[in-house]
Amino acid sequence: MPIDLHCHTKVSDGSTGVDEIIFISRRMGIKNISITDHDTFAGAKRGMVIGNRFGVNVILGVEFSSFIPEMNKEIHILCYMCDYPDRLEGICSYNSRVRKETSGKIVEAVGKSFPINSMMVNLKSRGSSGIFKNHIVQAVMDTGYVIPIYSIAYKKIFSLDSVKQIQAHYCSPEEIISKIHQSGGLAVLAHPCEDDISDVIPKLIGLDIDGLEIYHPSISPDLCEKLEKITKKYDLLEIGGSDFHGMYSIGMRYLNQFTTSDEMIKKMLTRKNEILKRFR
Repeated sequence: MPIDLHCHTKVSDGSTGVDEIIFISRRMGIKNISITDHDTFAGAKRGMVIGNRFGVNVILGVEFSSFIPEMNKEIHILCYMCDYPDRLEGICSYNSRVRKETSGKIVEAVGKSFPINSMMVNLKSRGSSGIFKNHIVQAVMDTGYVIPIYSIAYKKIFSLDSVKQIQAHYCSPEEIISKIHQSGGLAVLAHPCEDDISDVIPKLIGLDIDGLEIYHPSISPDLCEKLEKITKKYDLLEIGGSDFHGMYSIGMRYLNQFTTSDEMIKKMLTRKNEILKRFR
């Protein structure tokens, strides 16, 4: 059965609680999902426990933020099926510290255009592993200075010049991919864009990335076709996921909107076994 391998909860930047996402999955008849909160396994681990009670299989996952200094570019790398998540806690902790520092700068910049402060944003982030962009947007929406539709508010706030110039320097892709493999997991580039084809993807292939997320709400049919050619040429995994964030999605996104095929899940397991042999 196809699996949605990209879902977020309140533990990071989603609007839906872990128990709620399990309930939604069960009501929709979805038997398998992966919870991939940003830089934390907490949501996925809790989801695995709750899912067992209600017949929903939750695959352990996480979405790591990464920064490529020479390109001045942030990318996201999904991790799946790792046997030793503790080996990745250092990356989670480092990225969380960077996010906290960067969020403080963004709140300060946004506060020059809208009447918000850090206390208001902190209240919105209760229950989350950090302060994310959606919490800042929520705080601004409460002031009444933007149209109370999340996607419209998000675009207005994060198009401010003072905000666009703030860049978080997360862990490098070299470190993240290496540590994922050492933990027995698979590393996949999340939602690649057109620009990534010429610079980011070749670099990541050289770092032994396992796959690309090519079935995603943001990826057009033309881009998907280009990415499929790359995955076939380099024997990479072809991953699909909705990138579900509940009400904090840019555009309509729902569970199982995009999925990963049964055939690809089998290929993921084969690739995982190869990695385990390499790092034993």
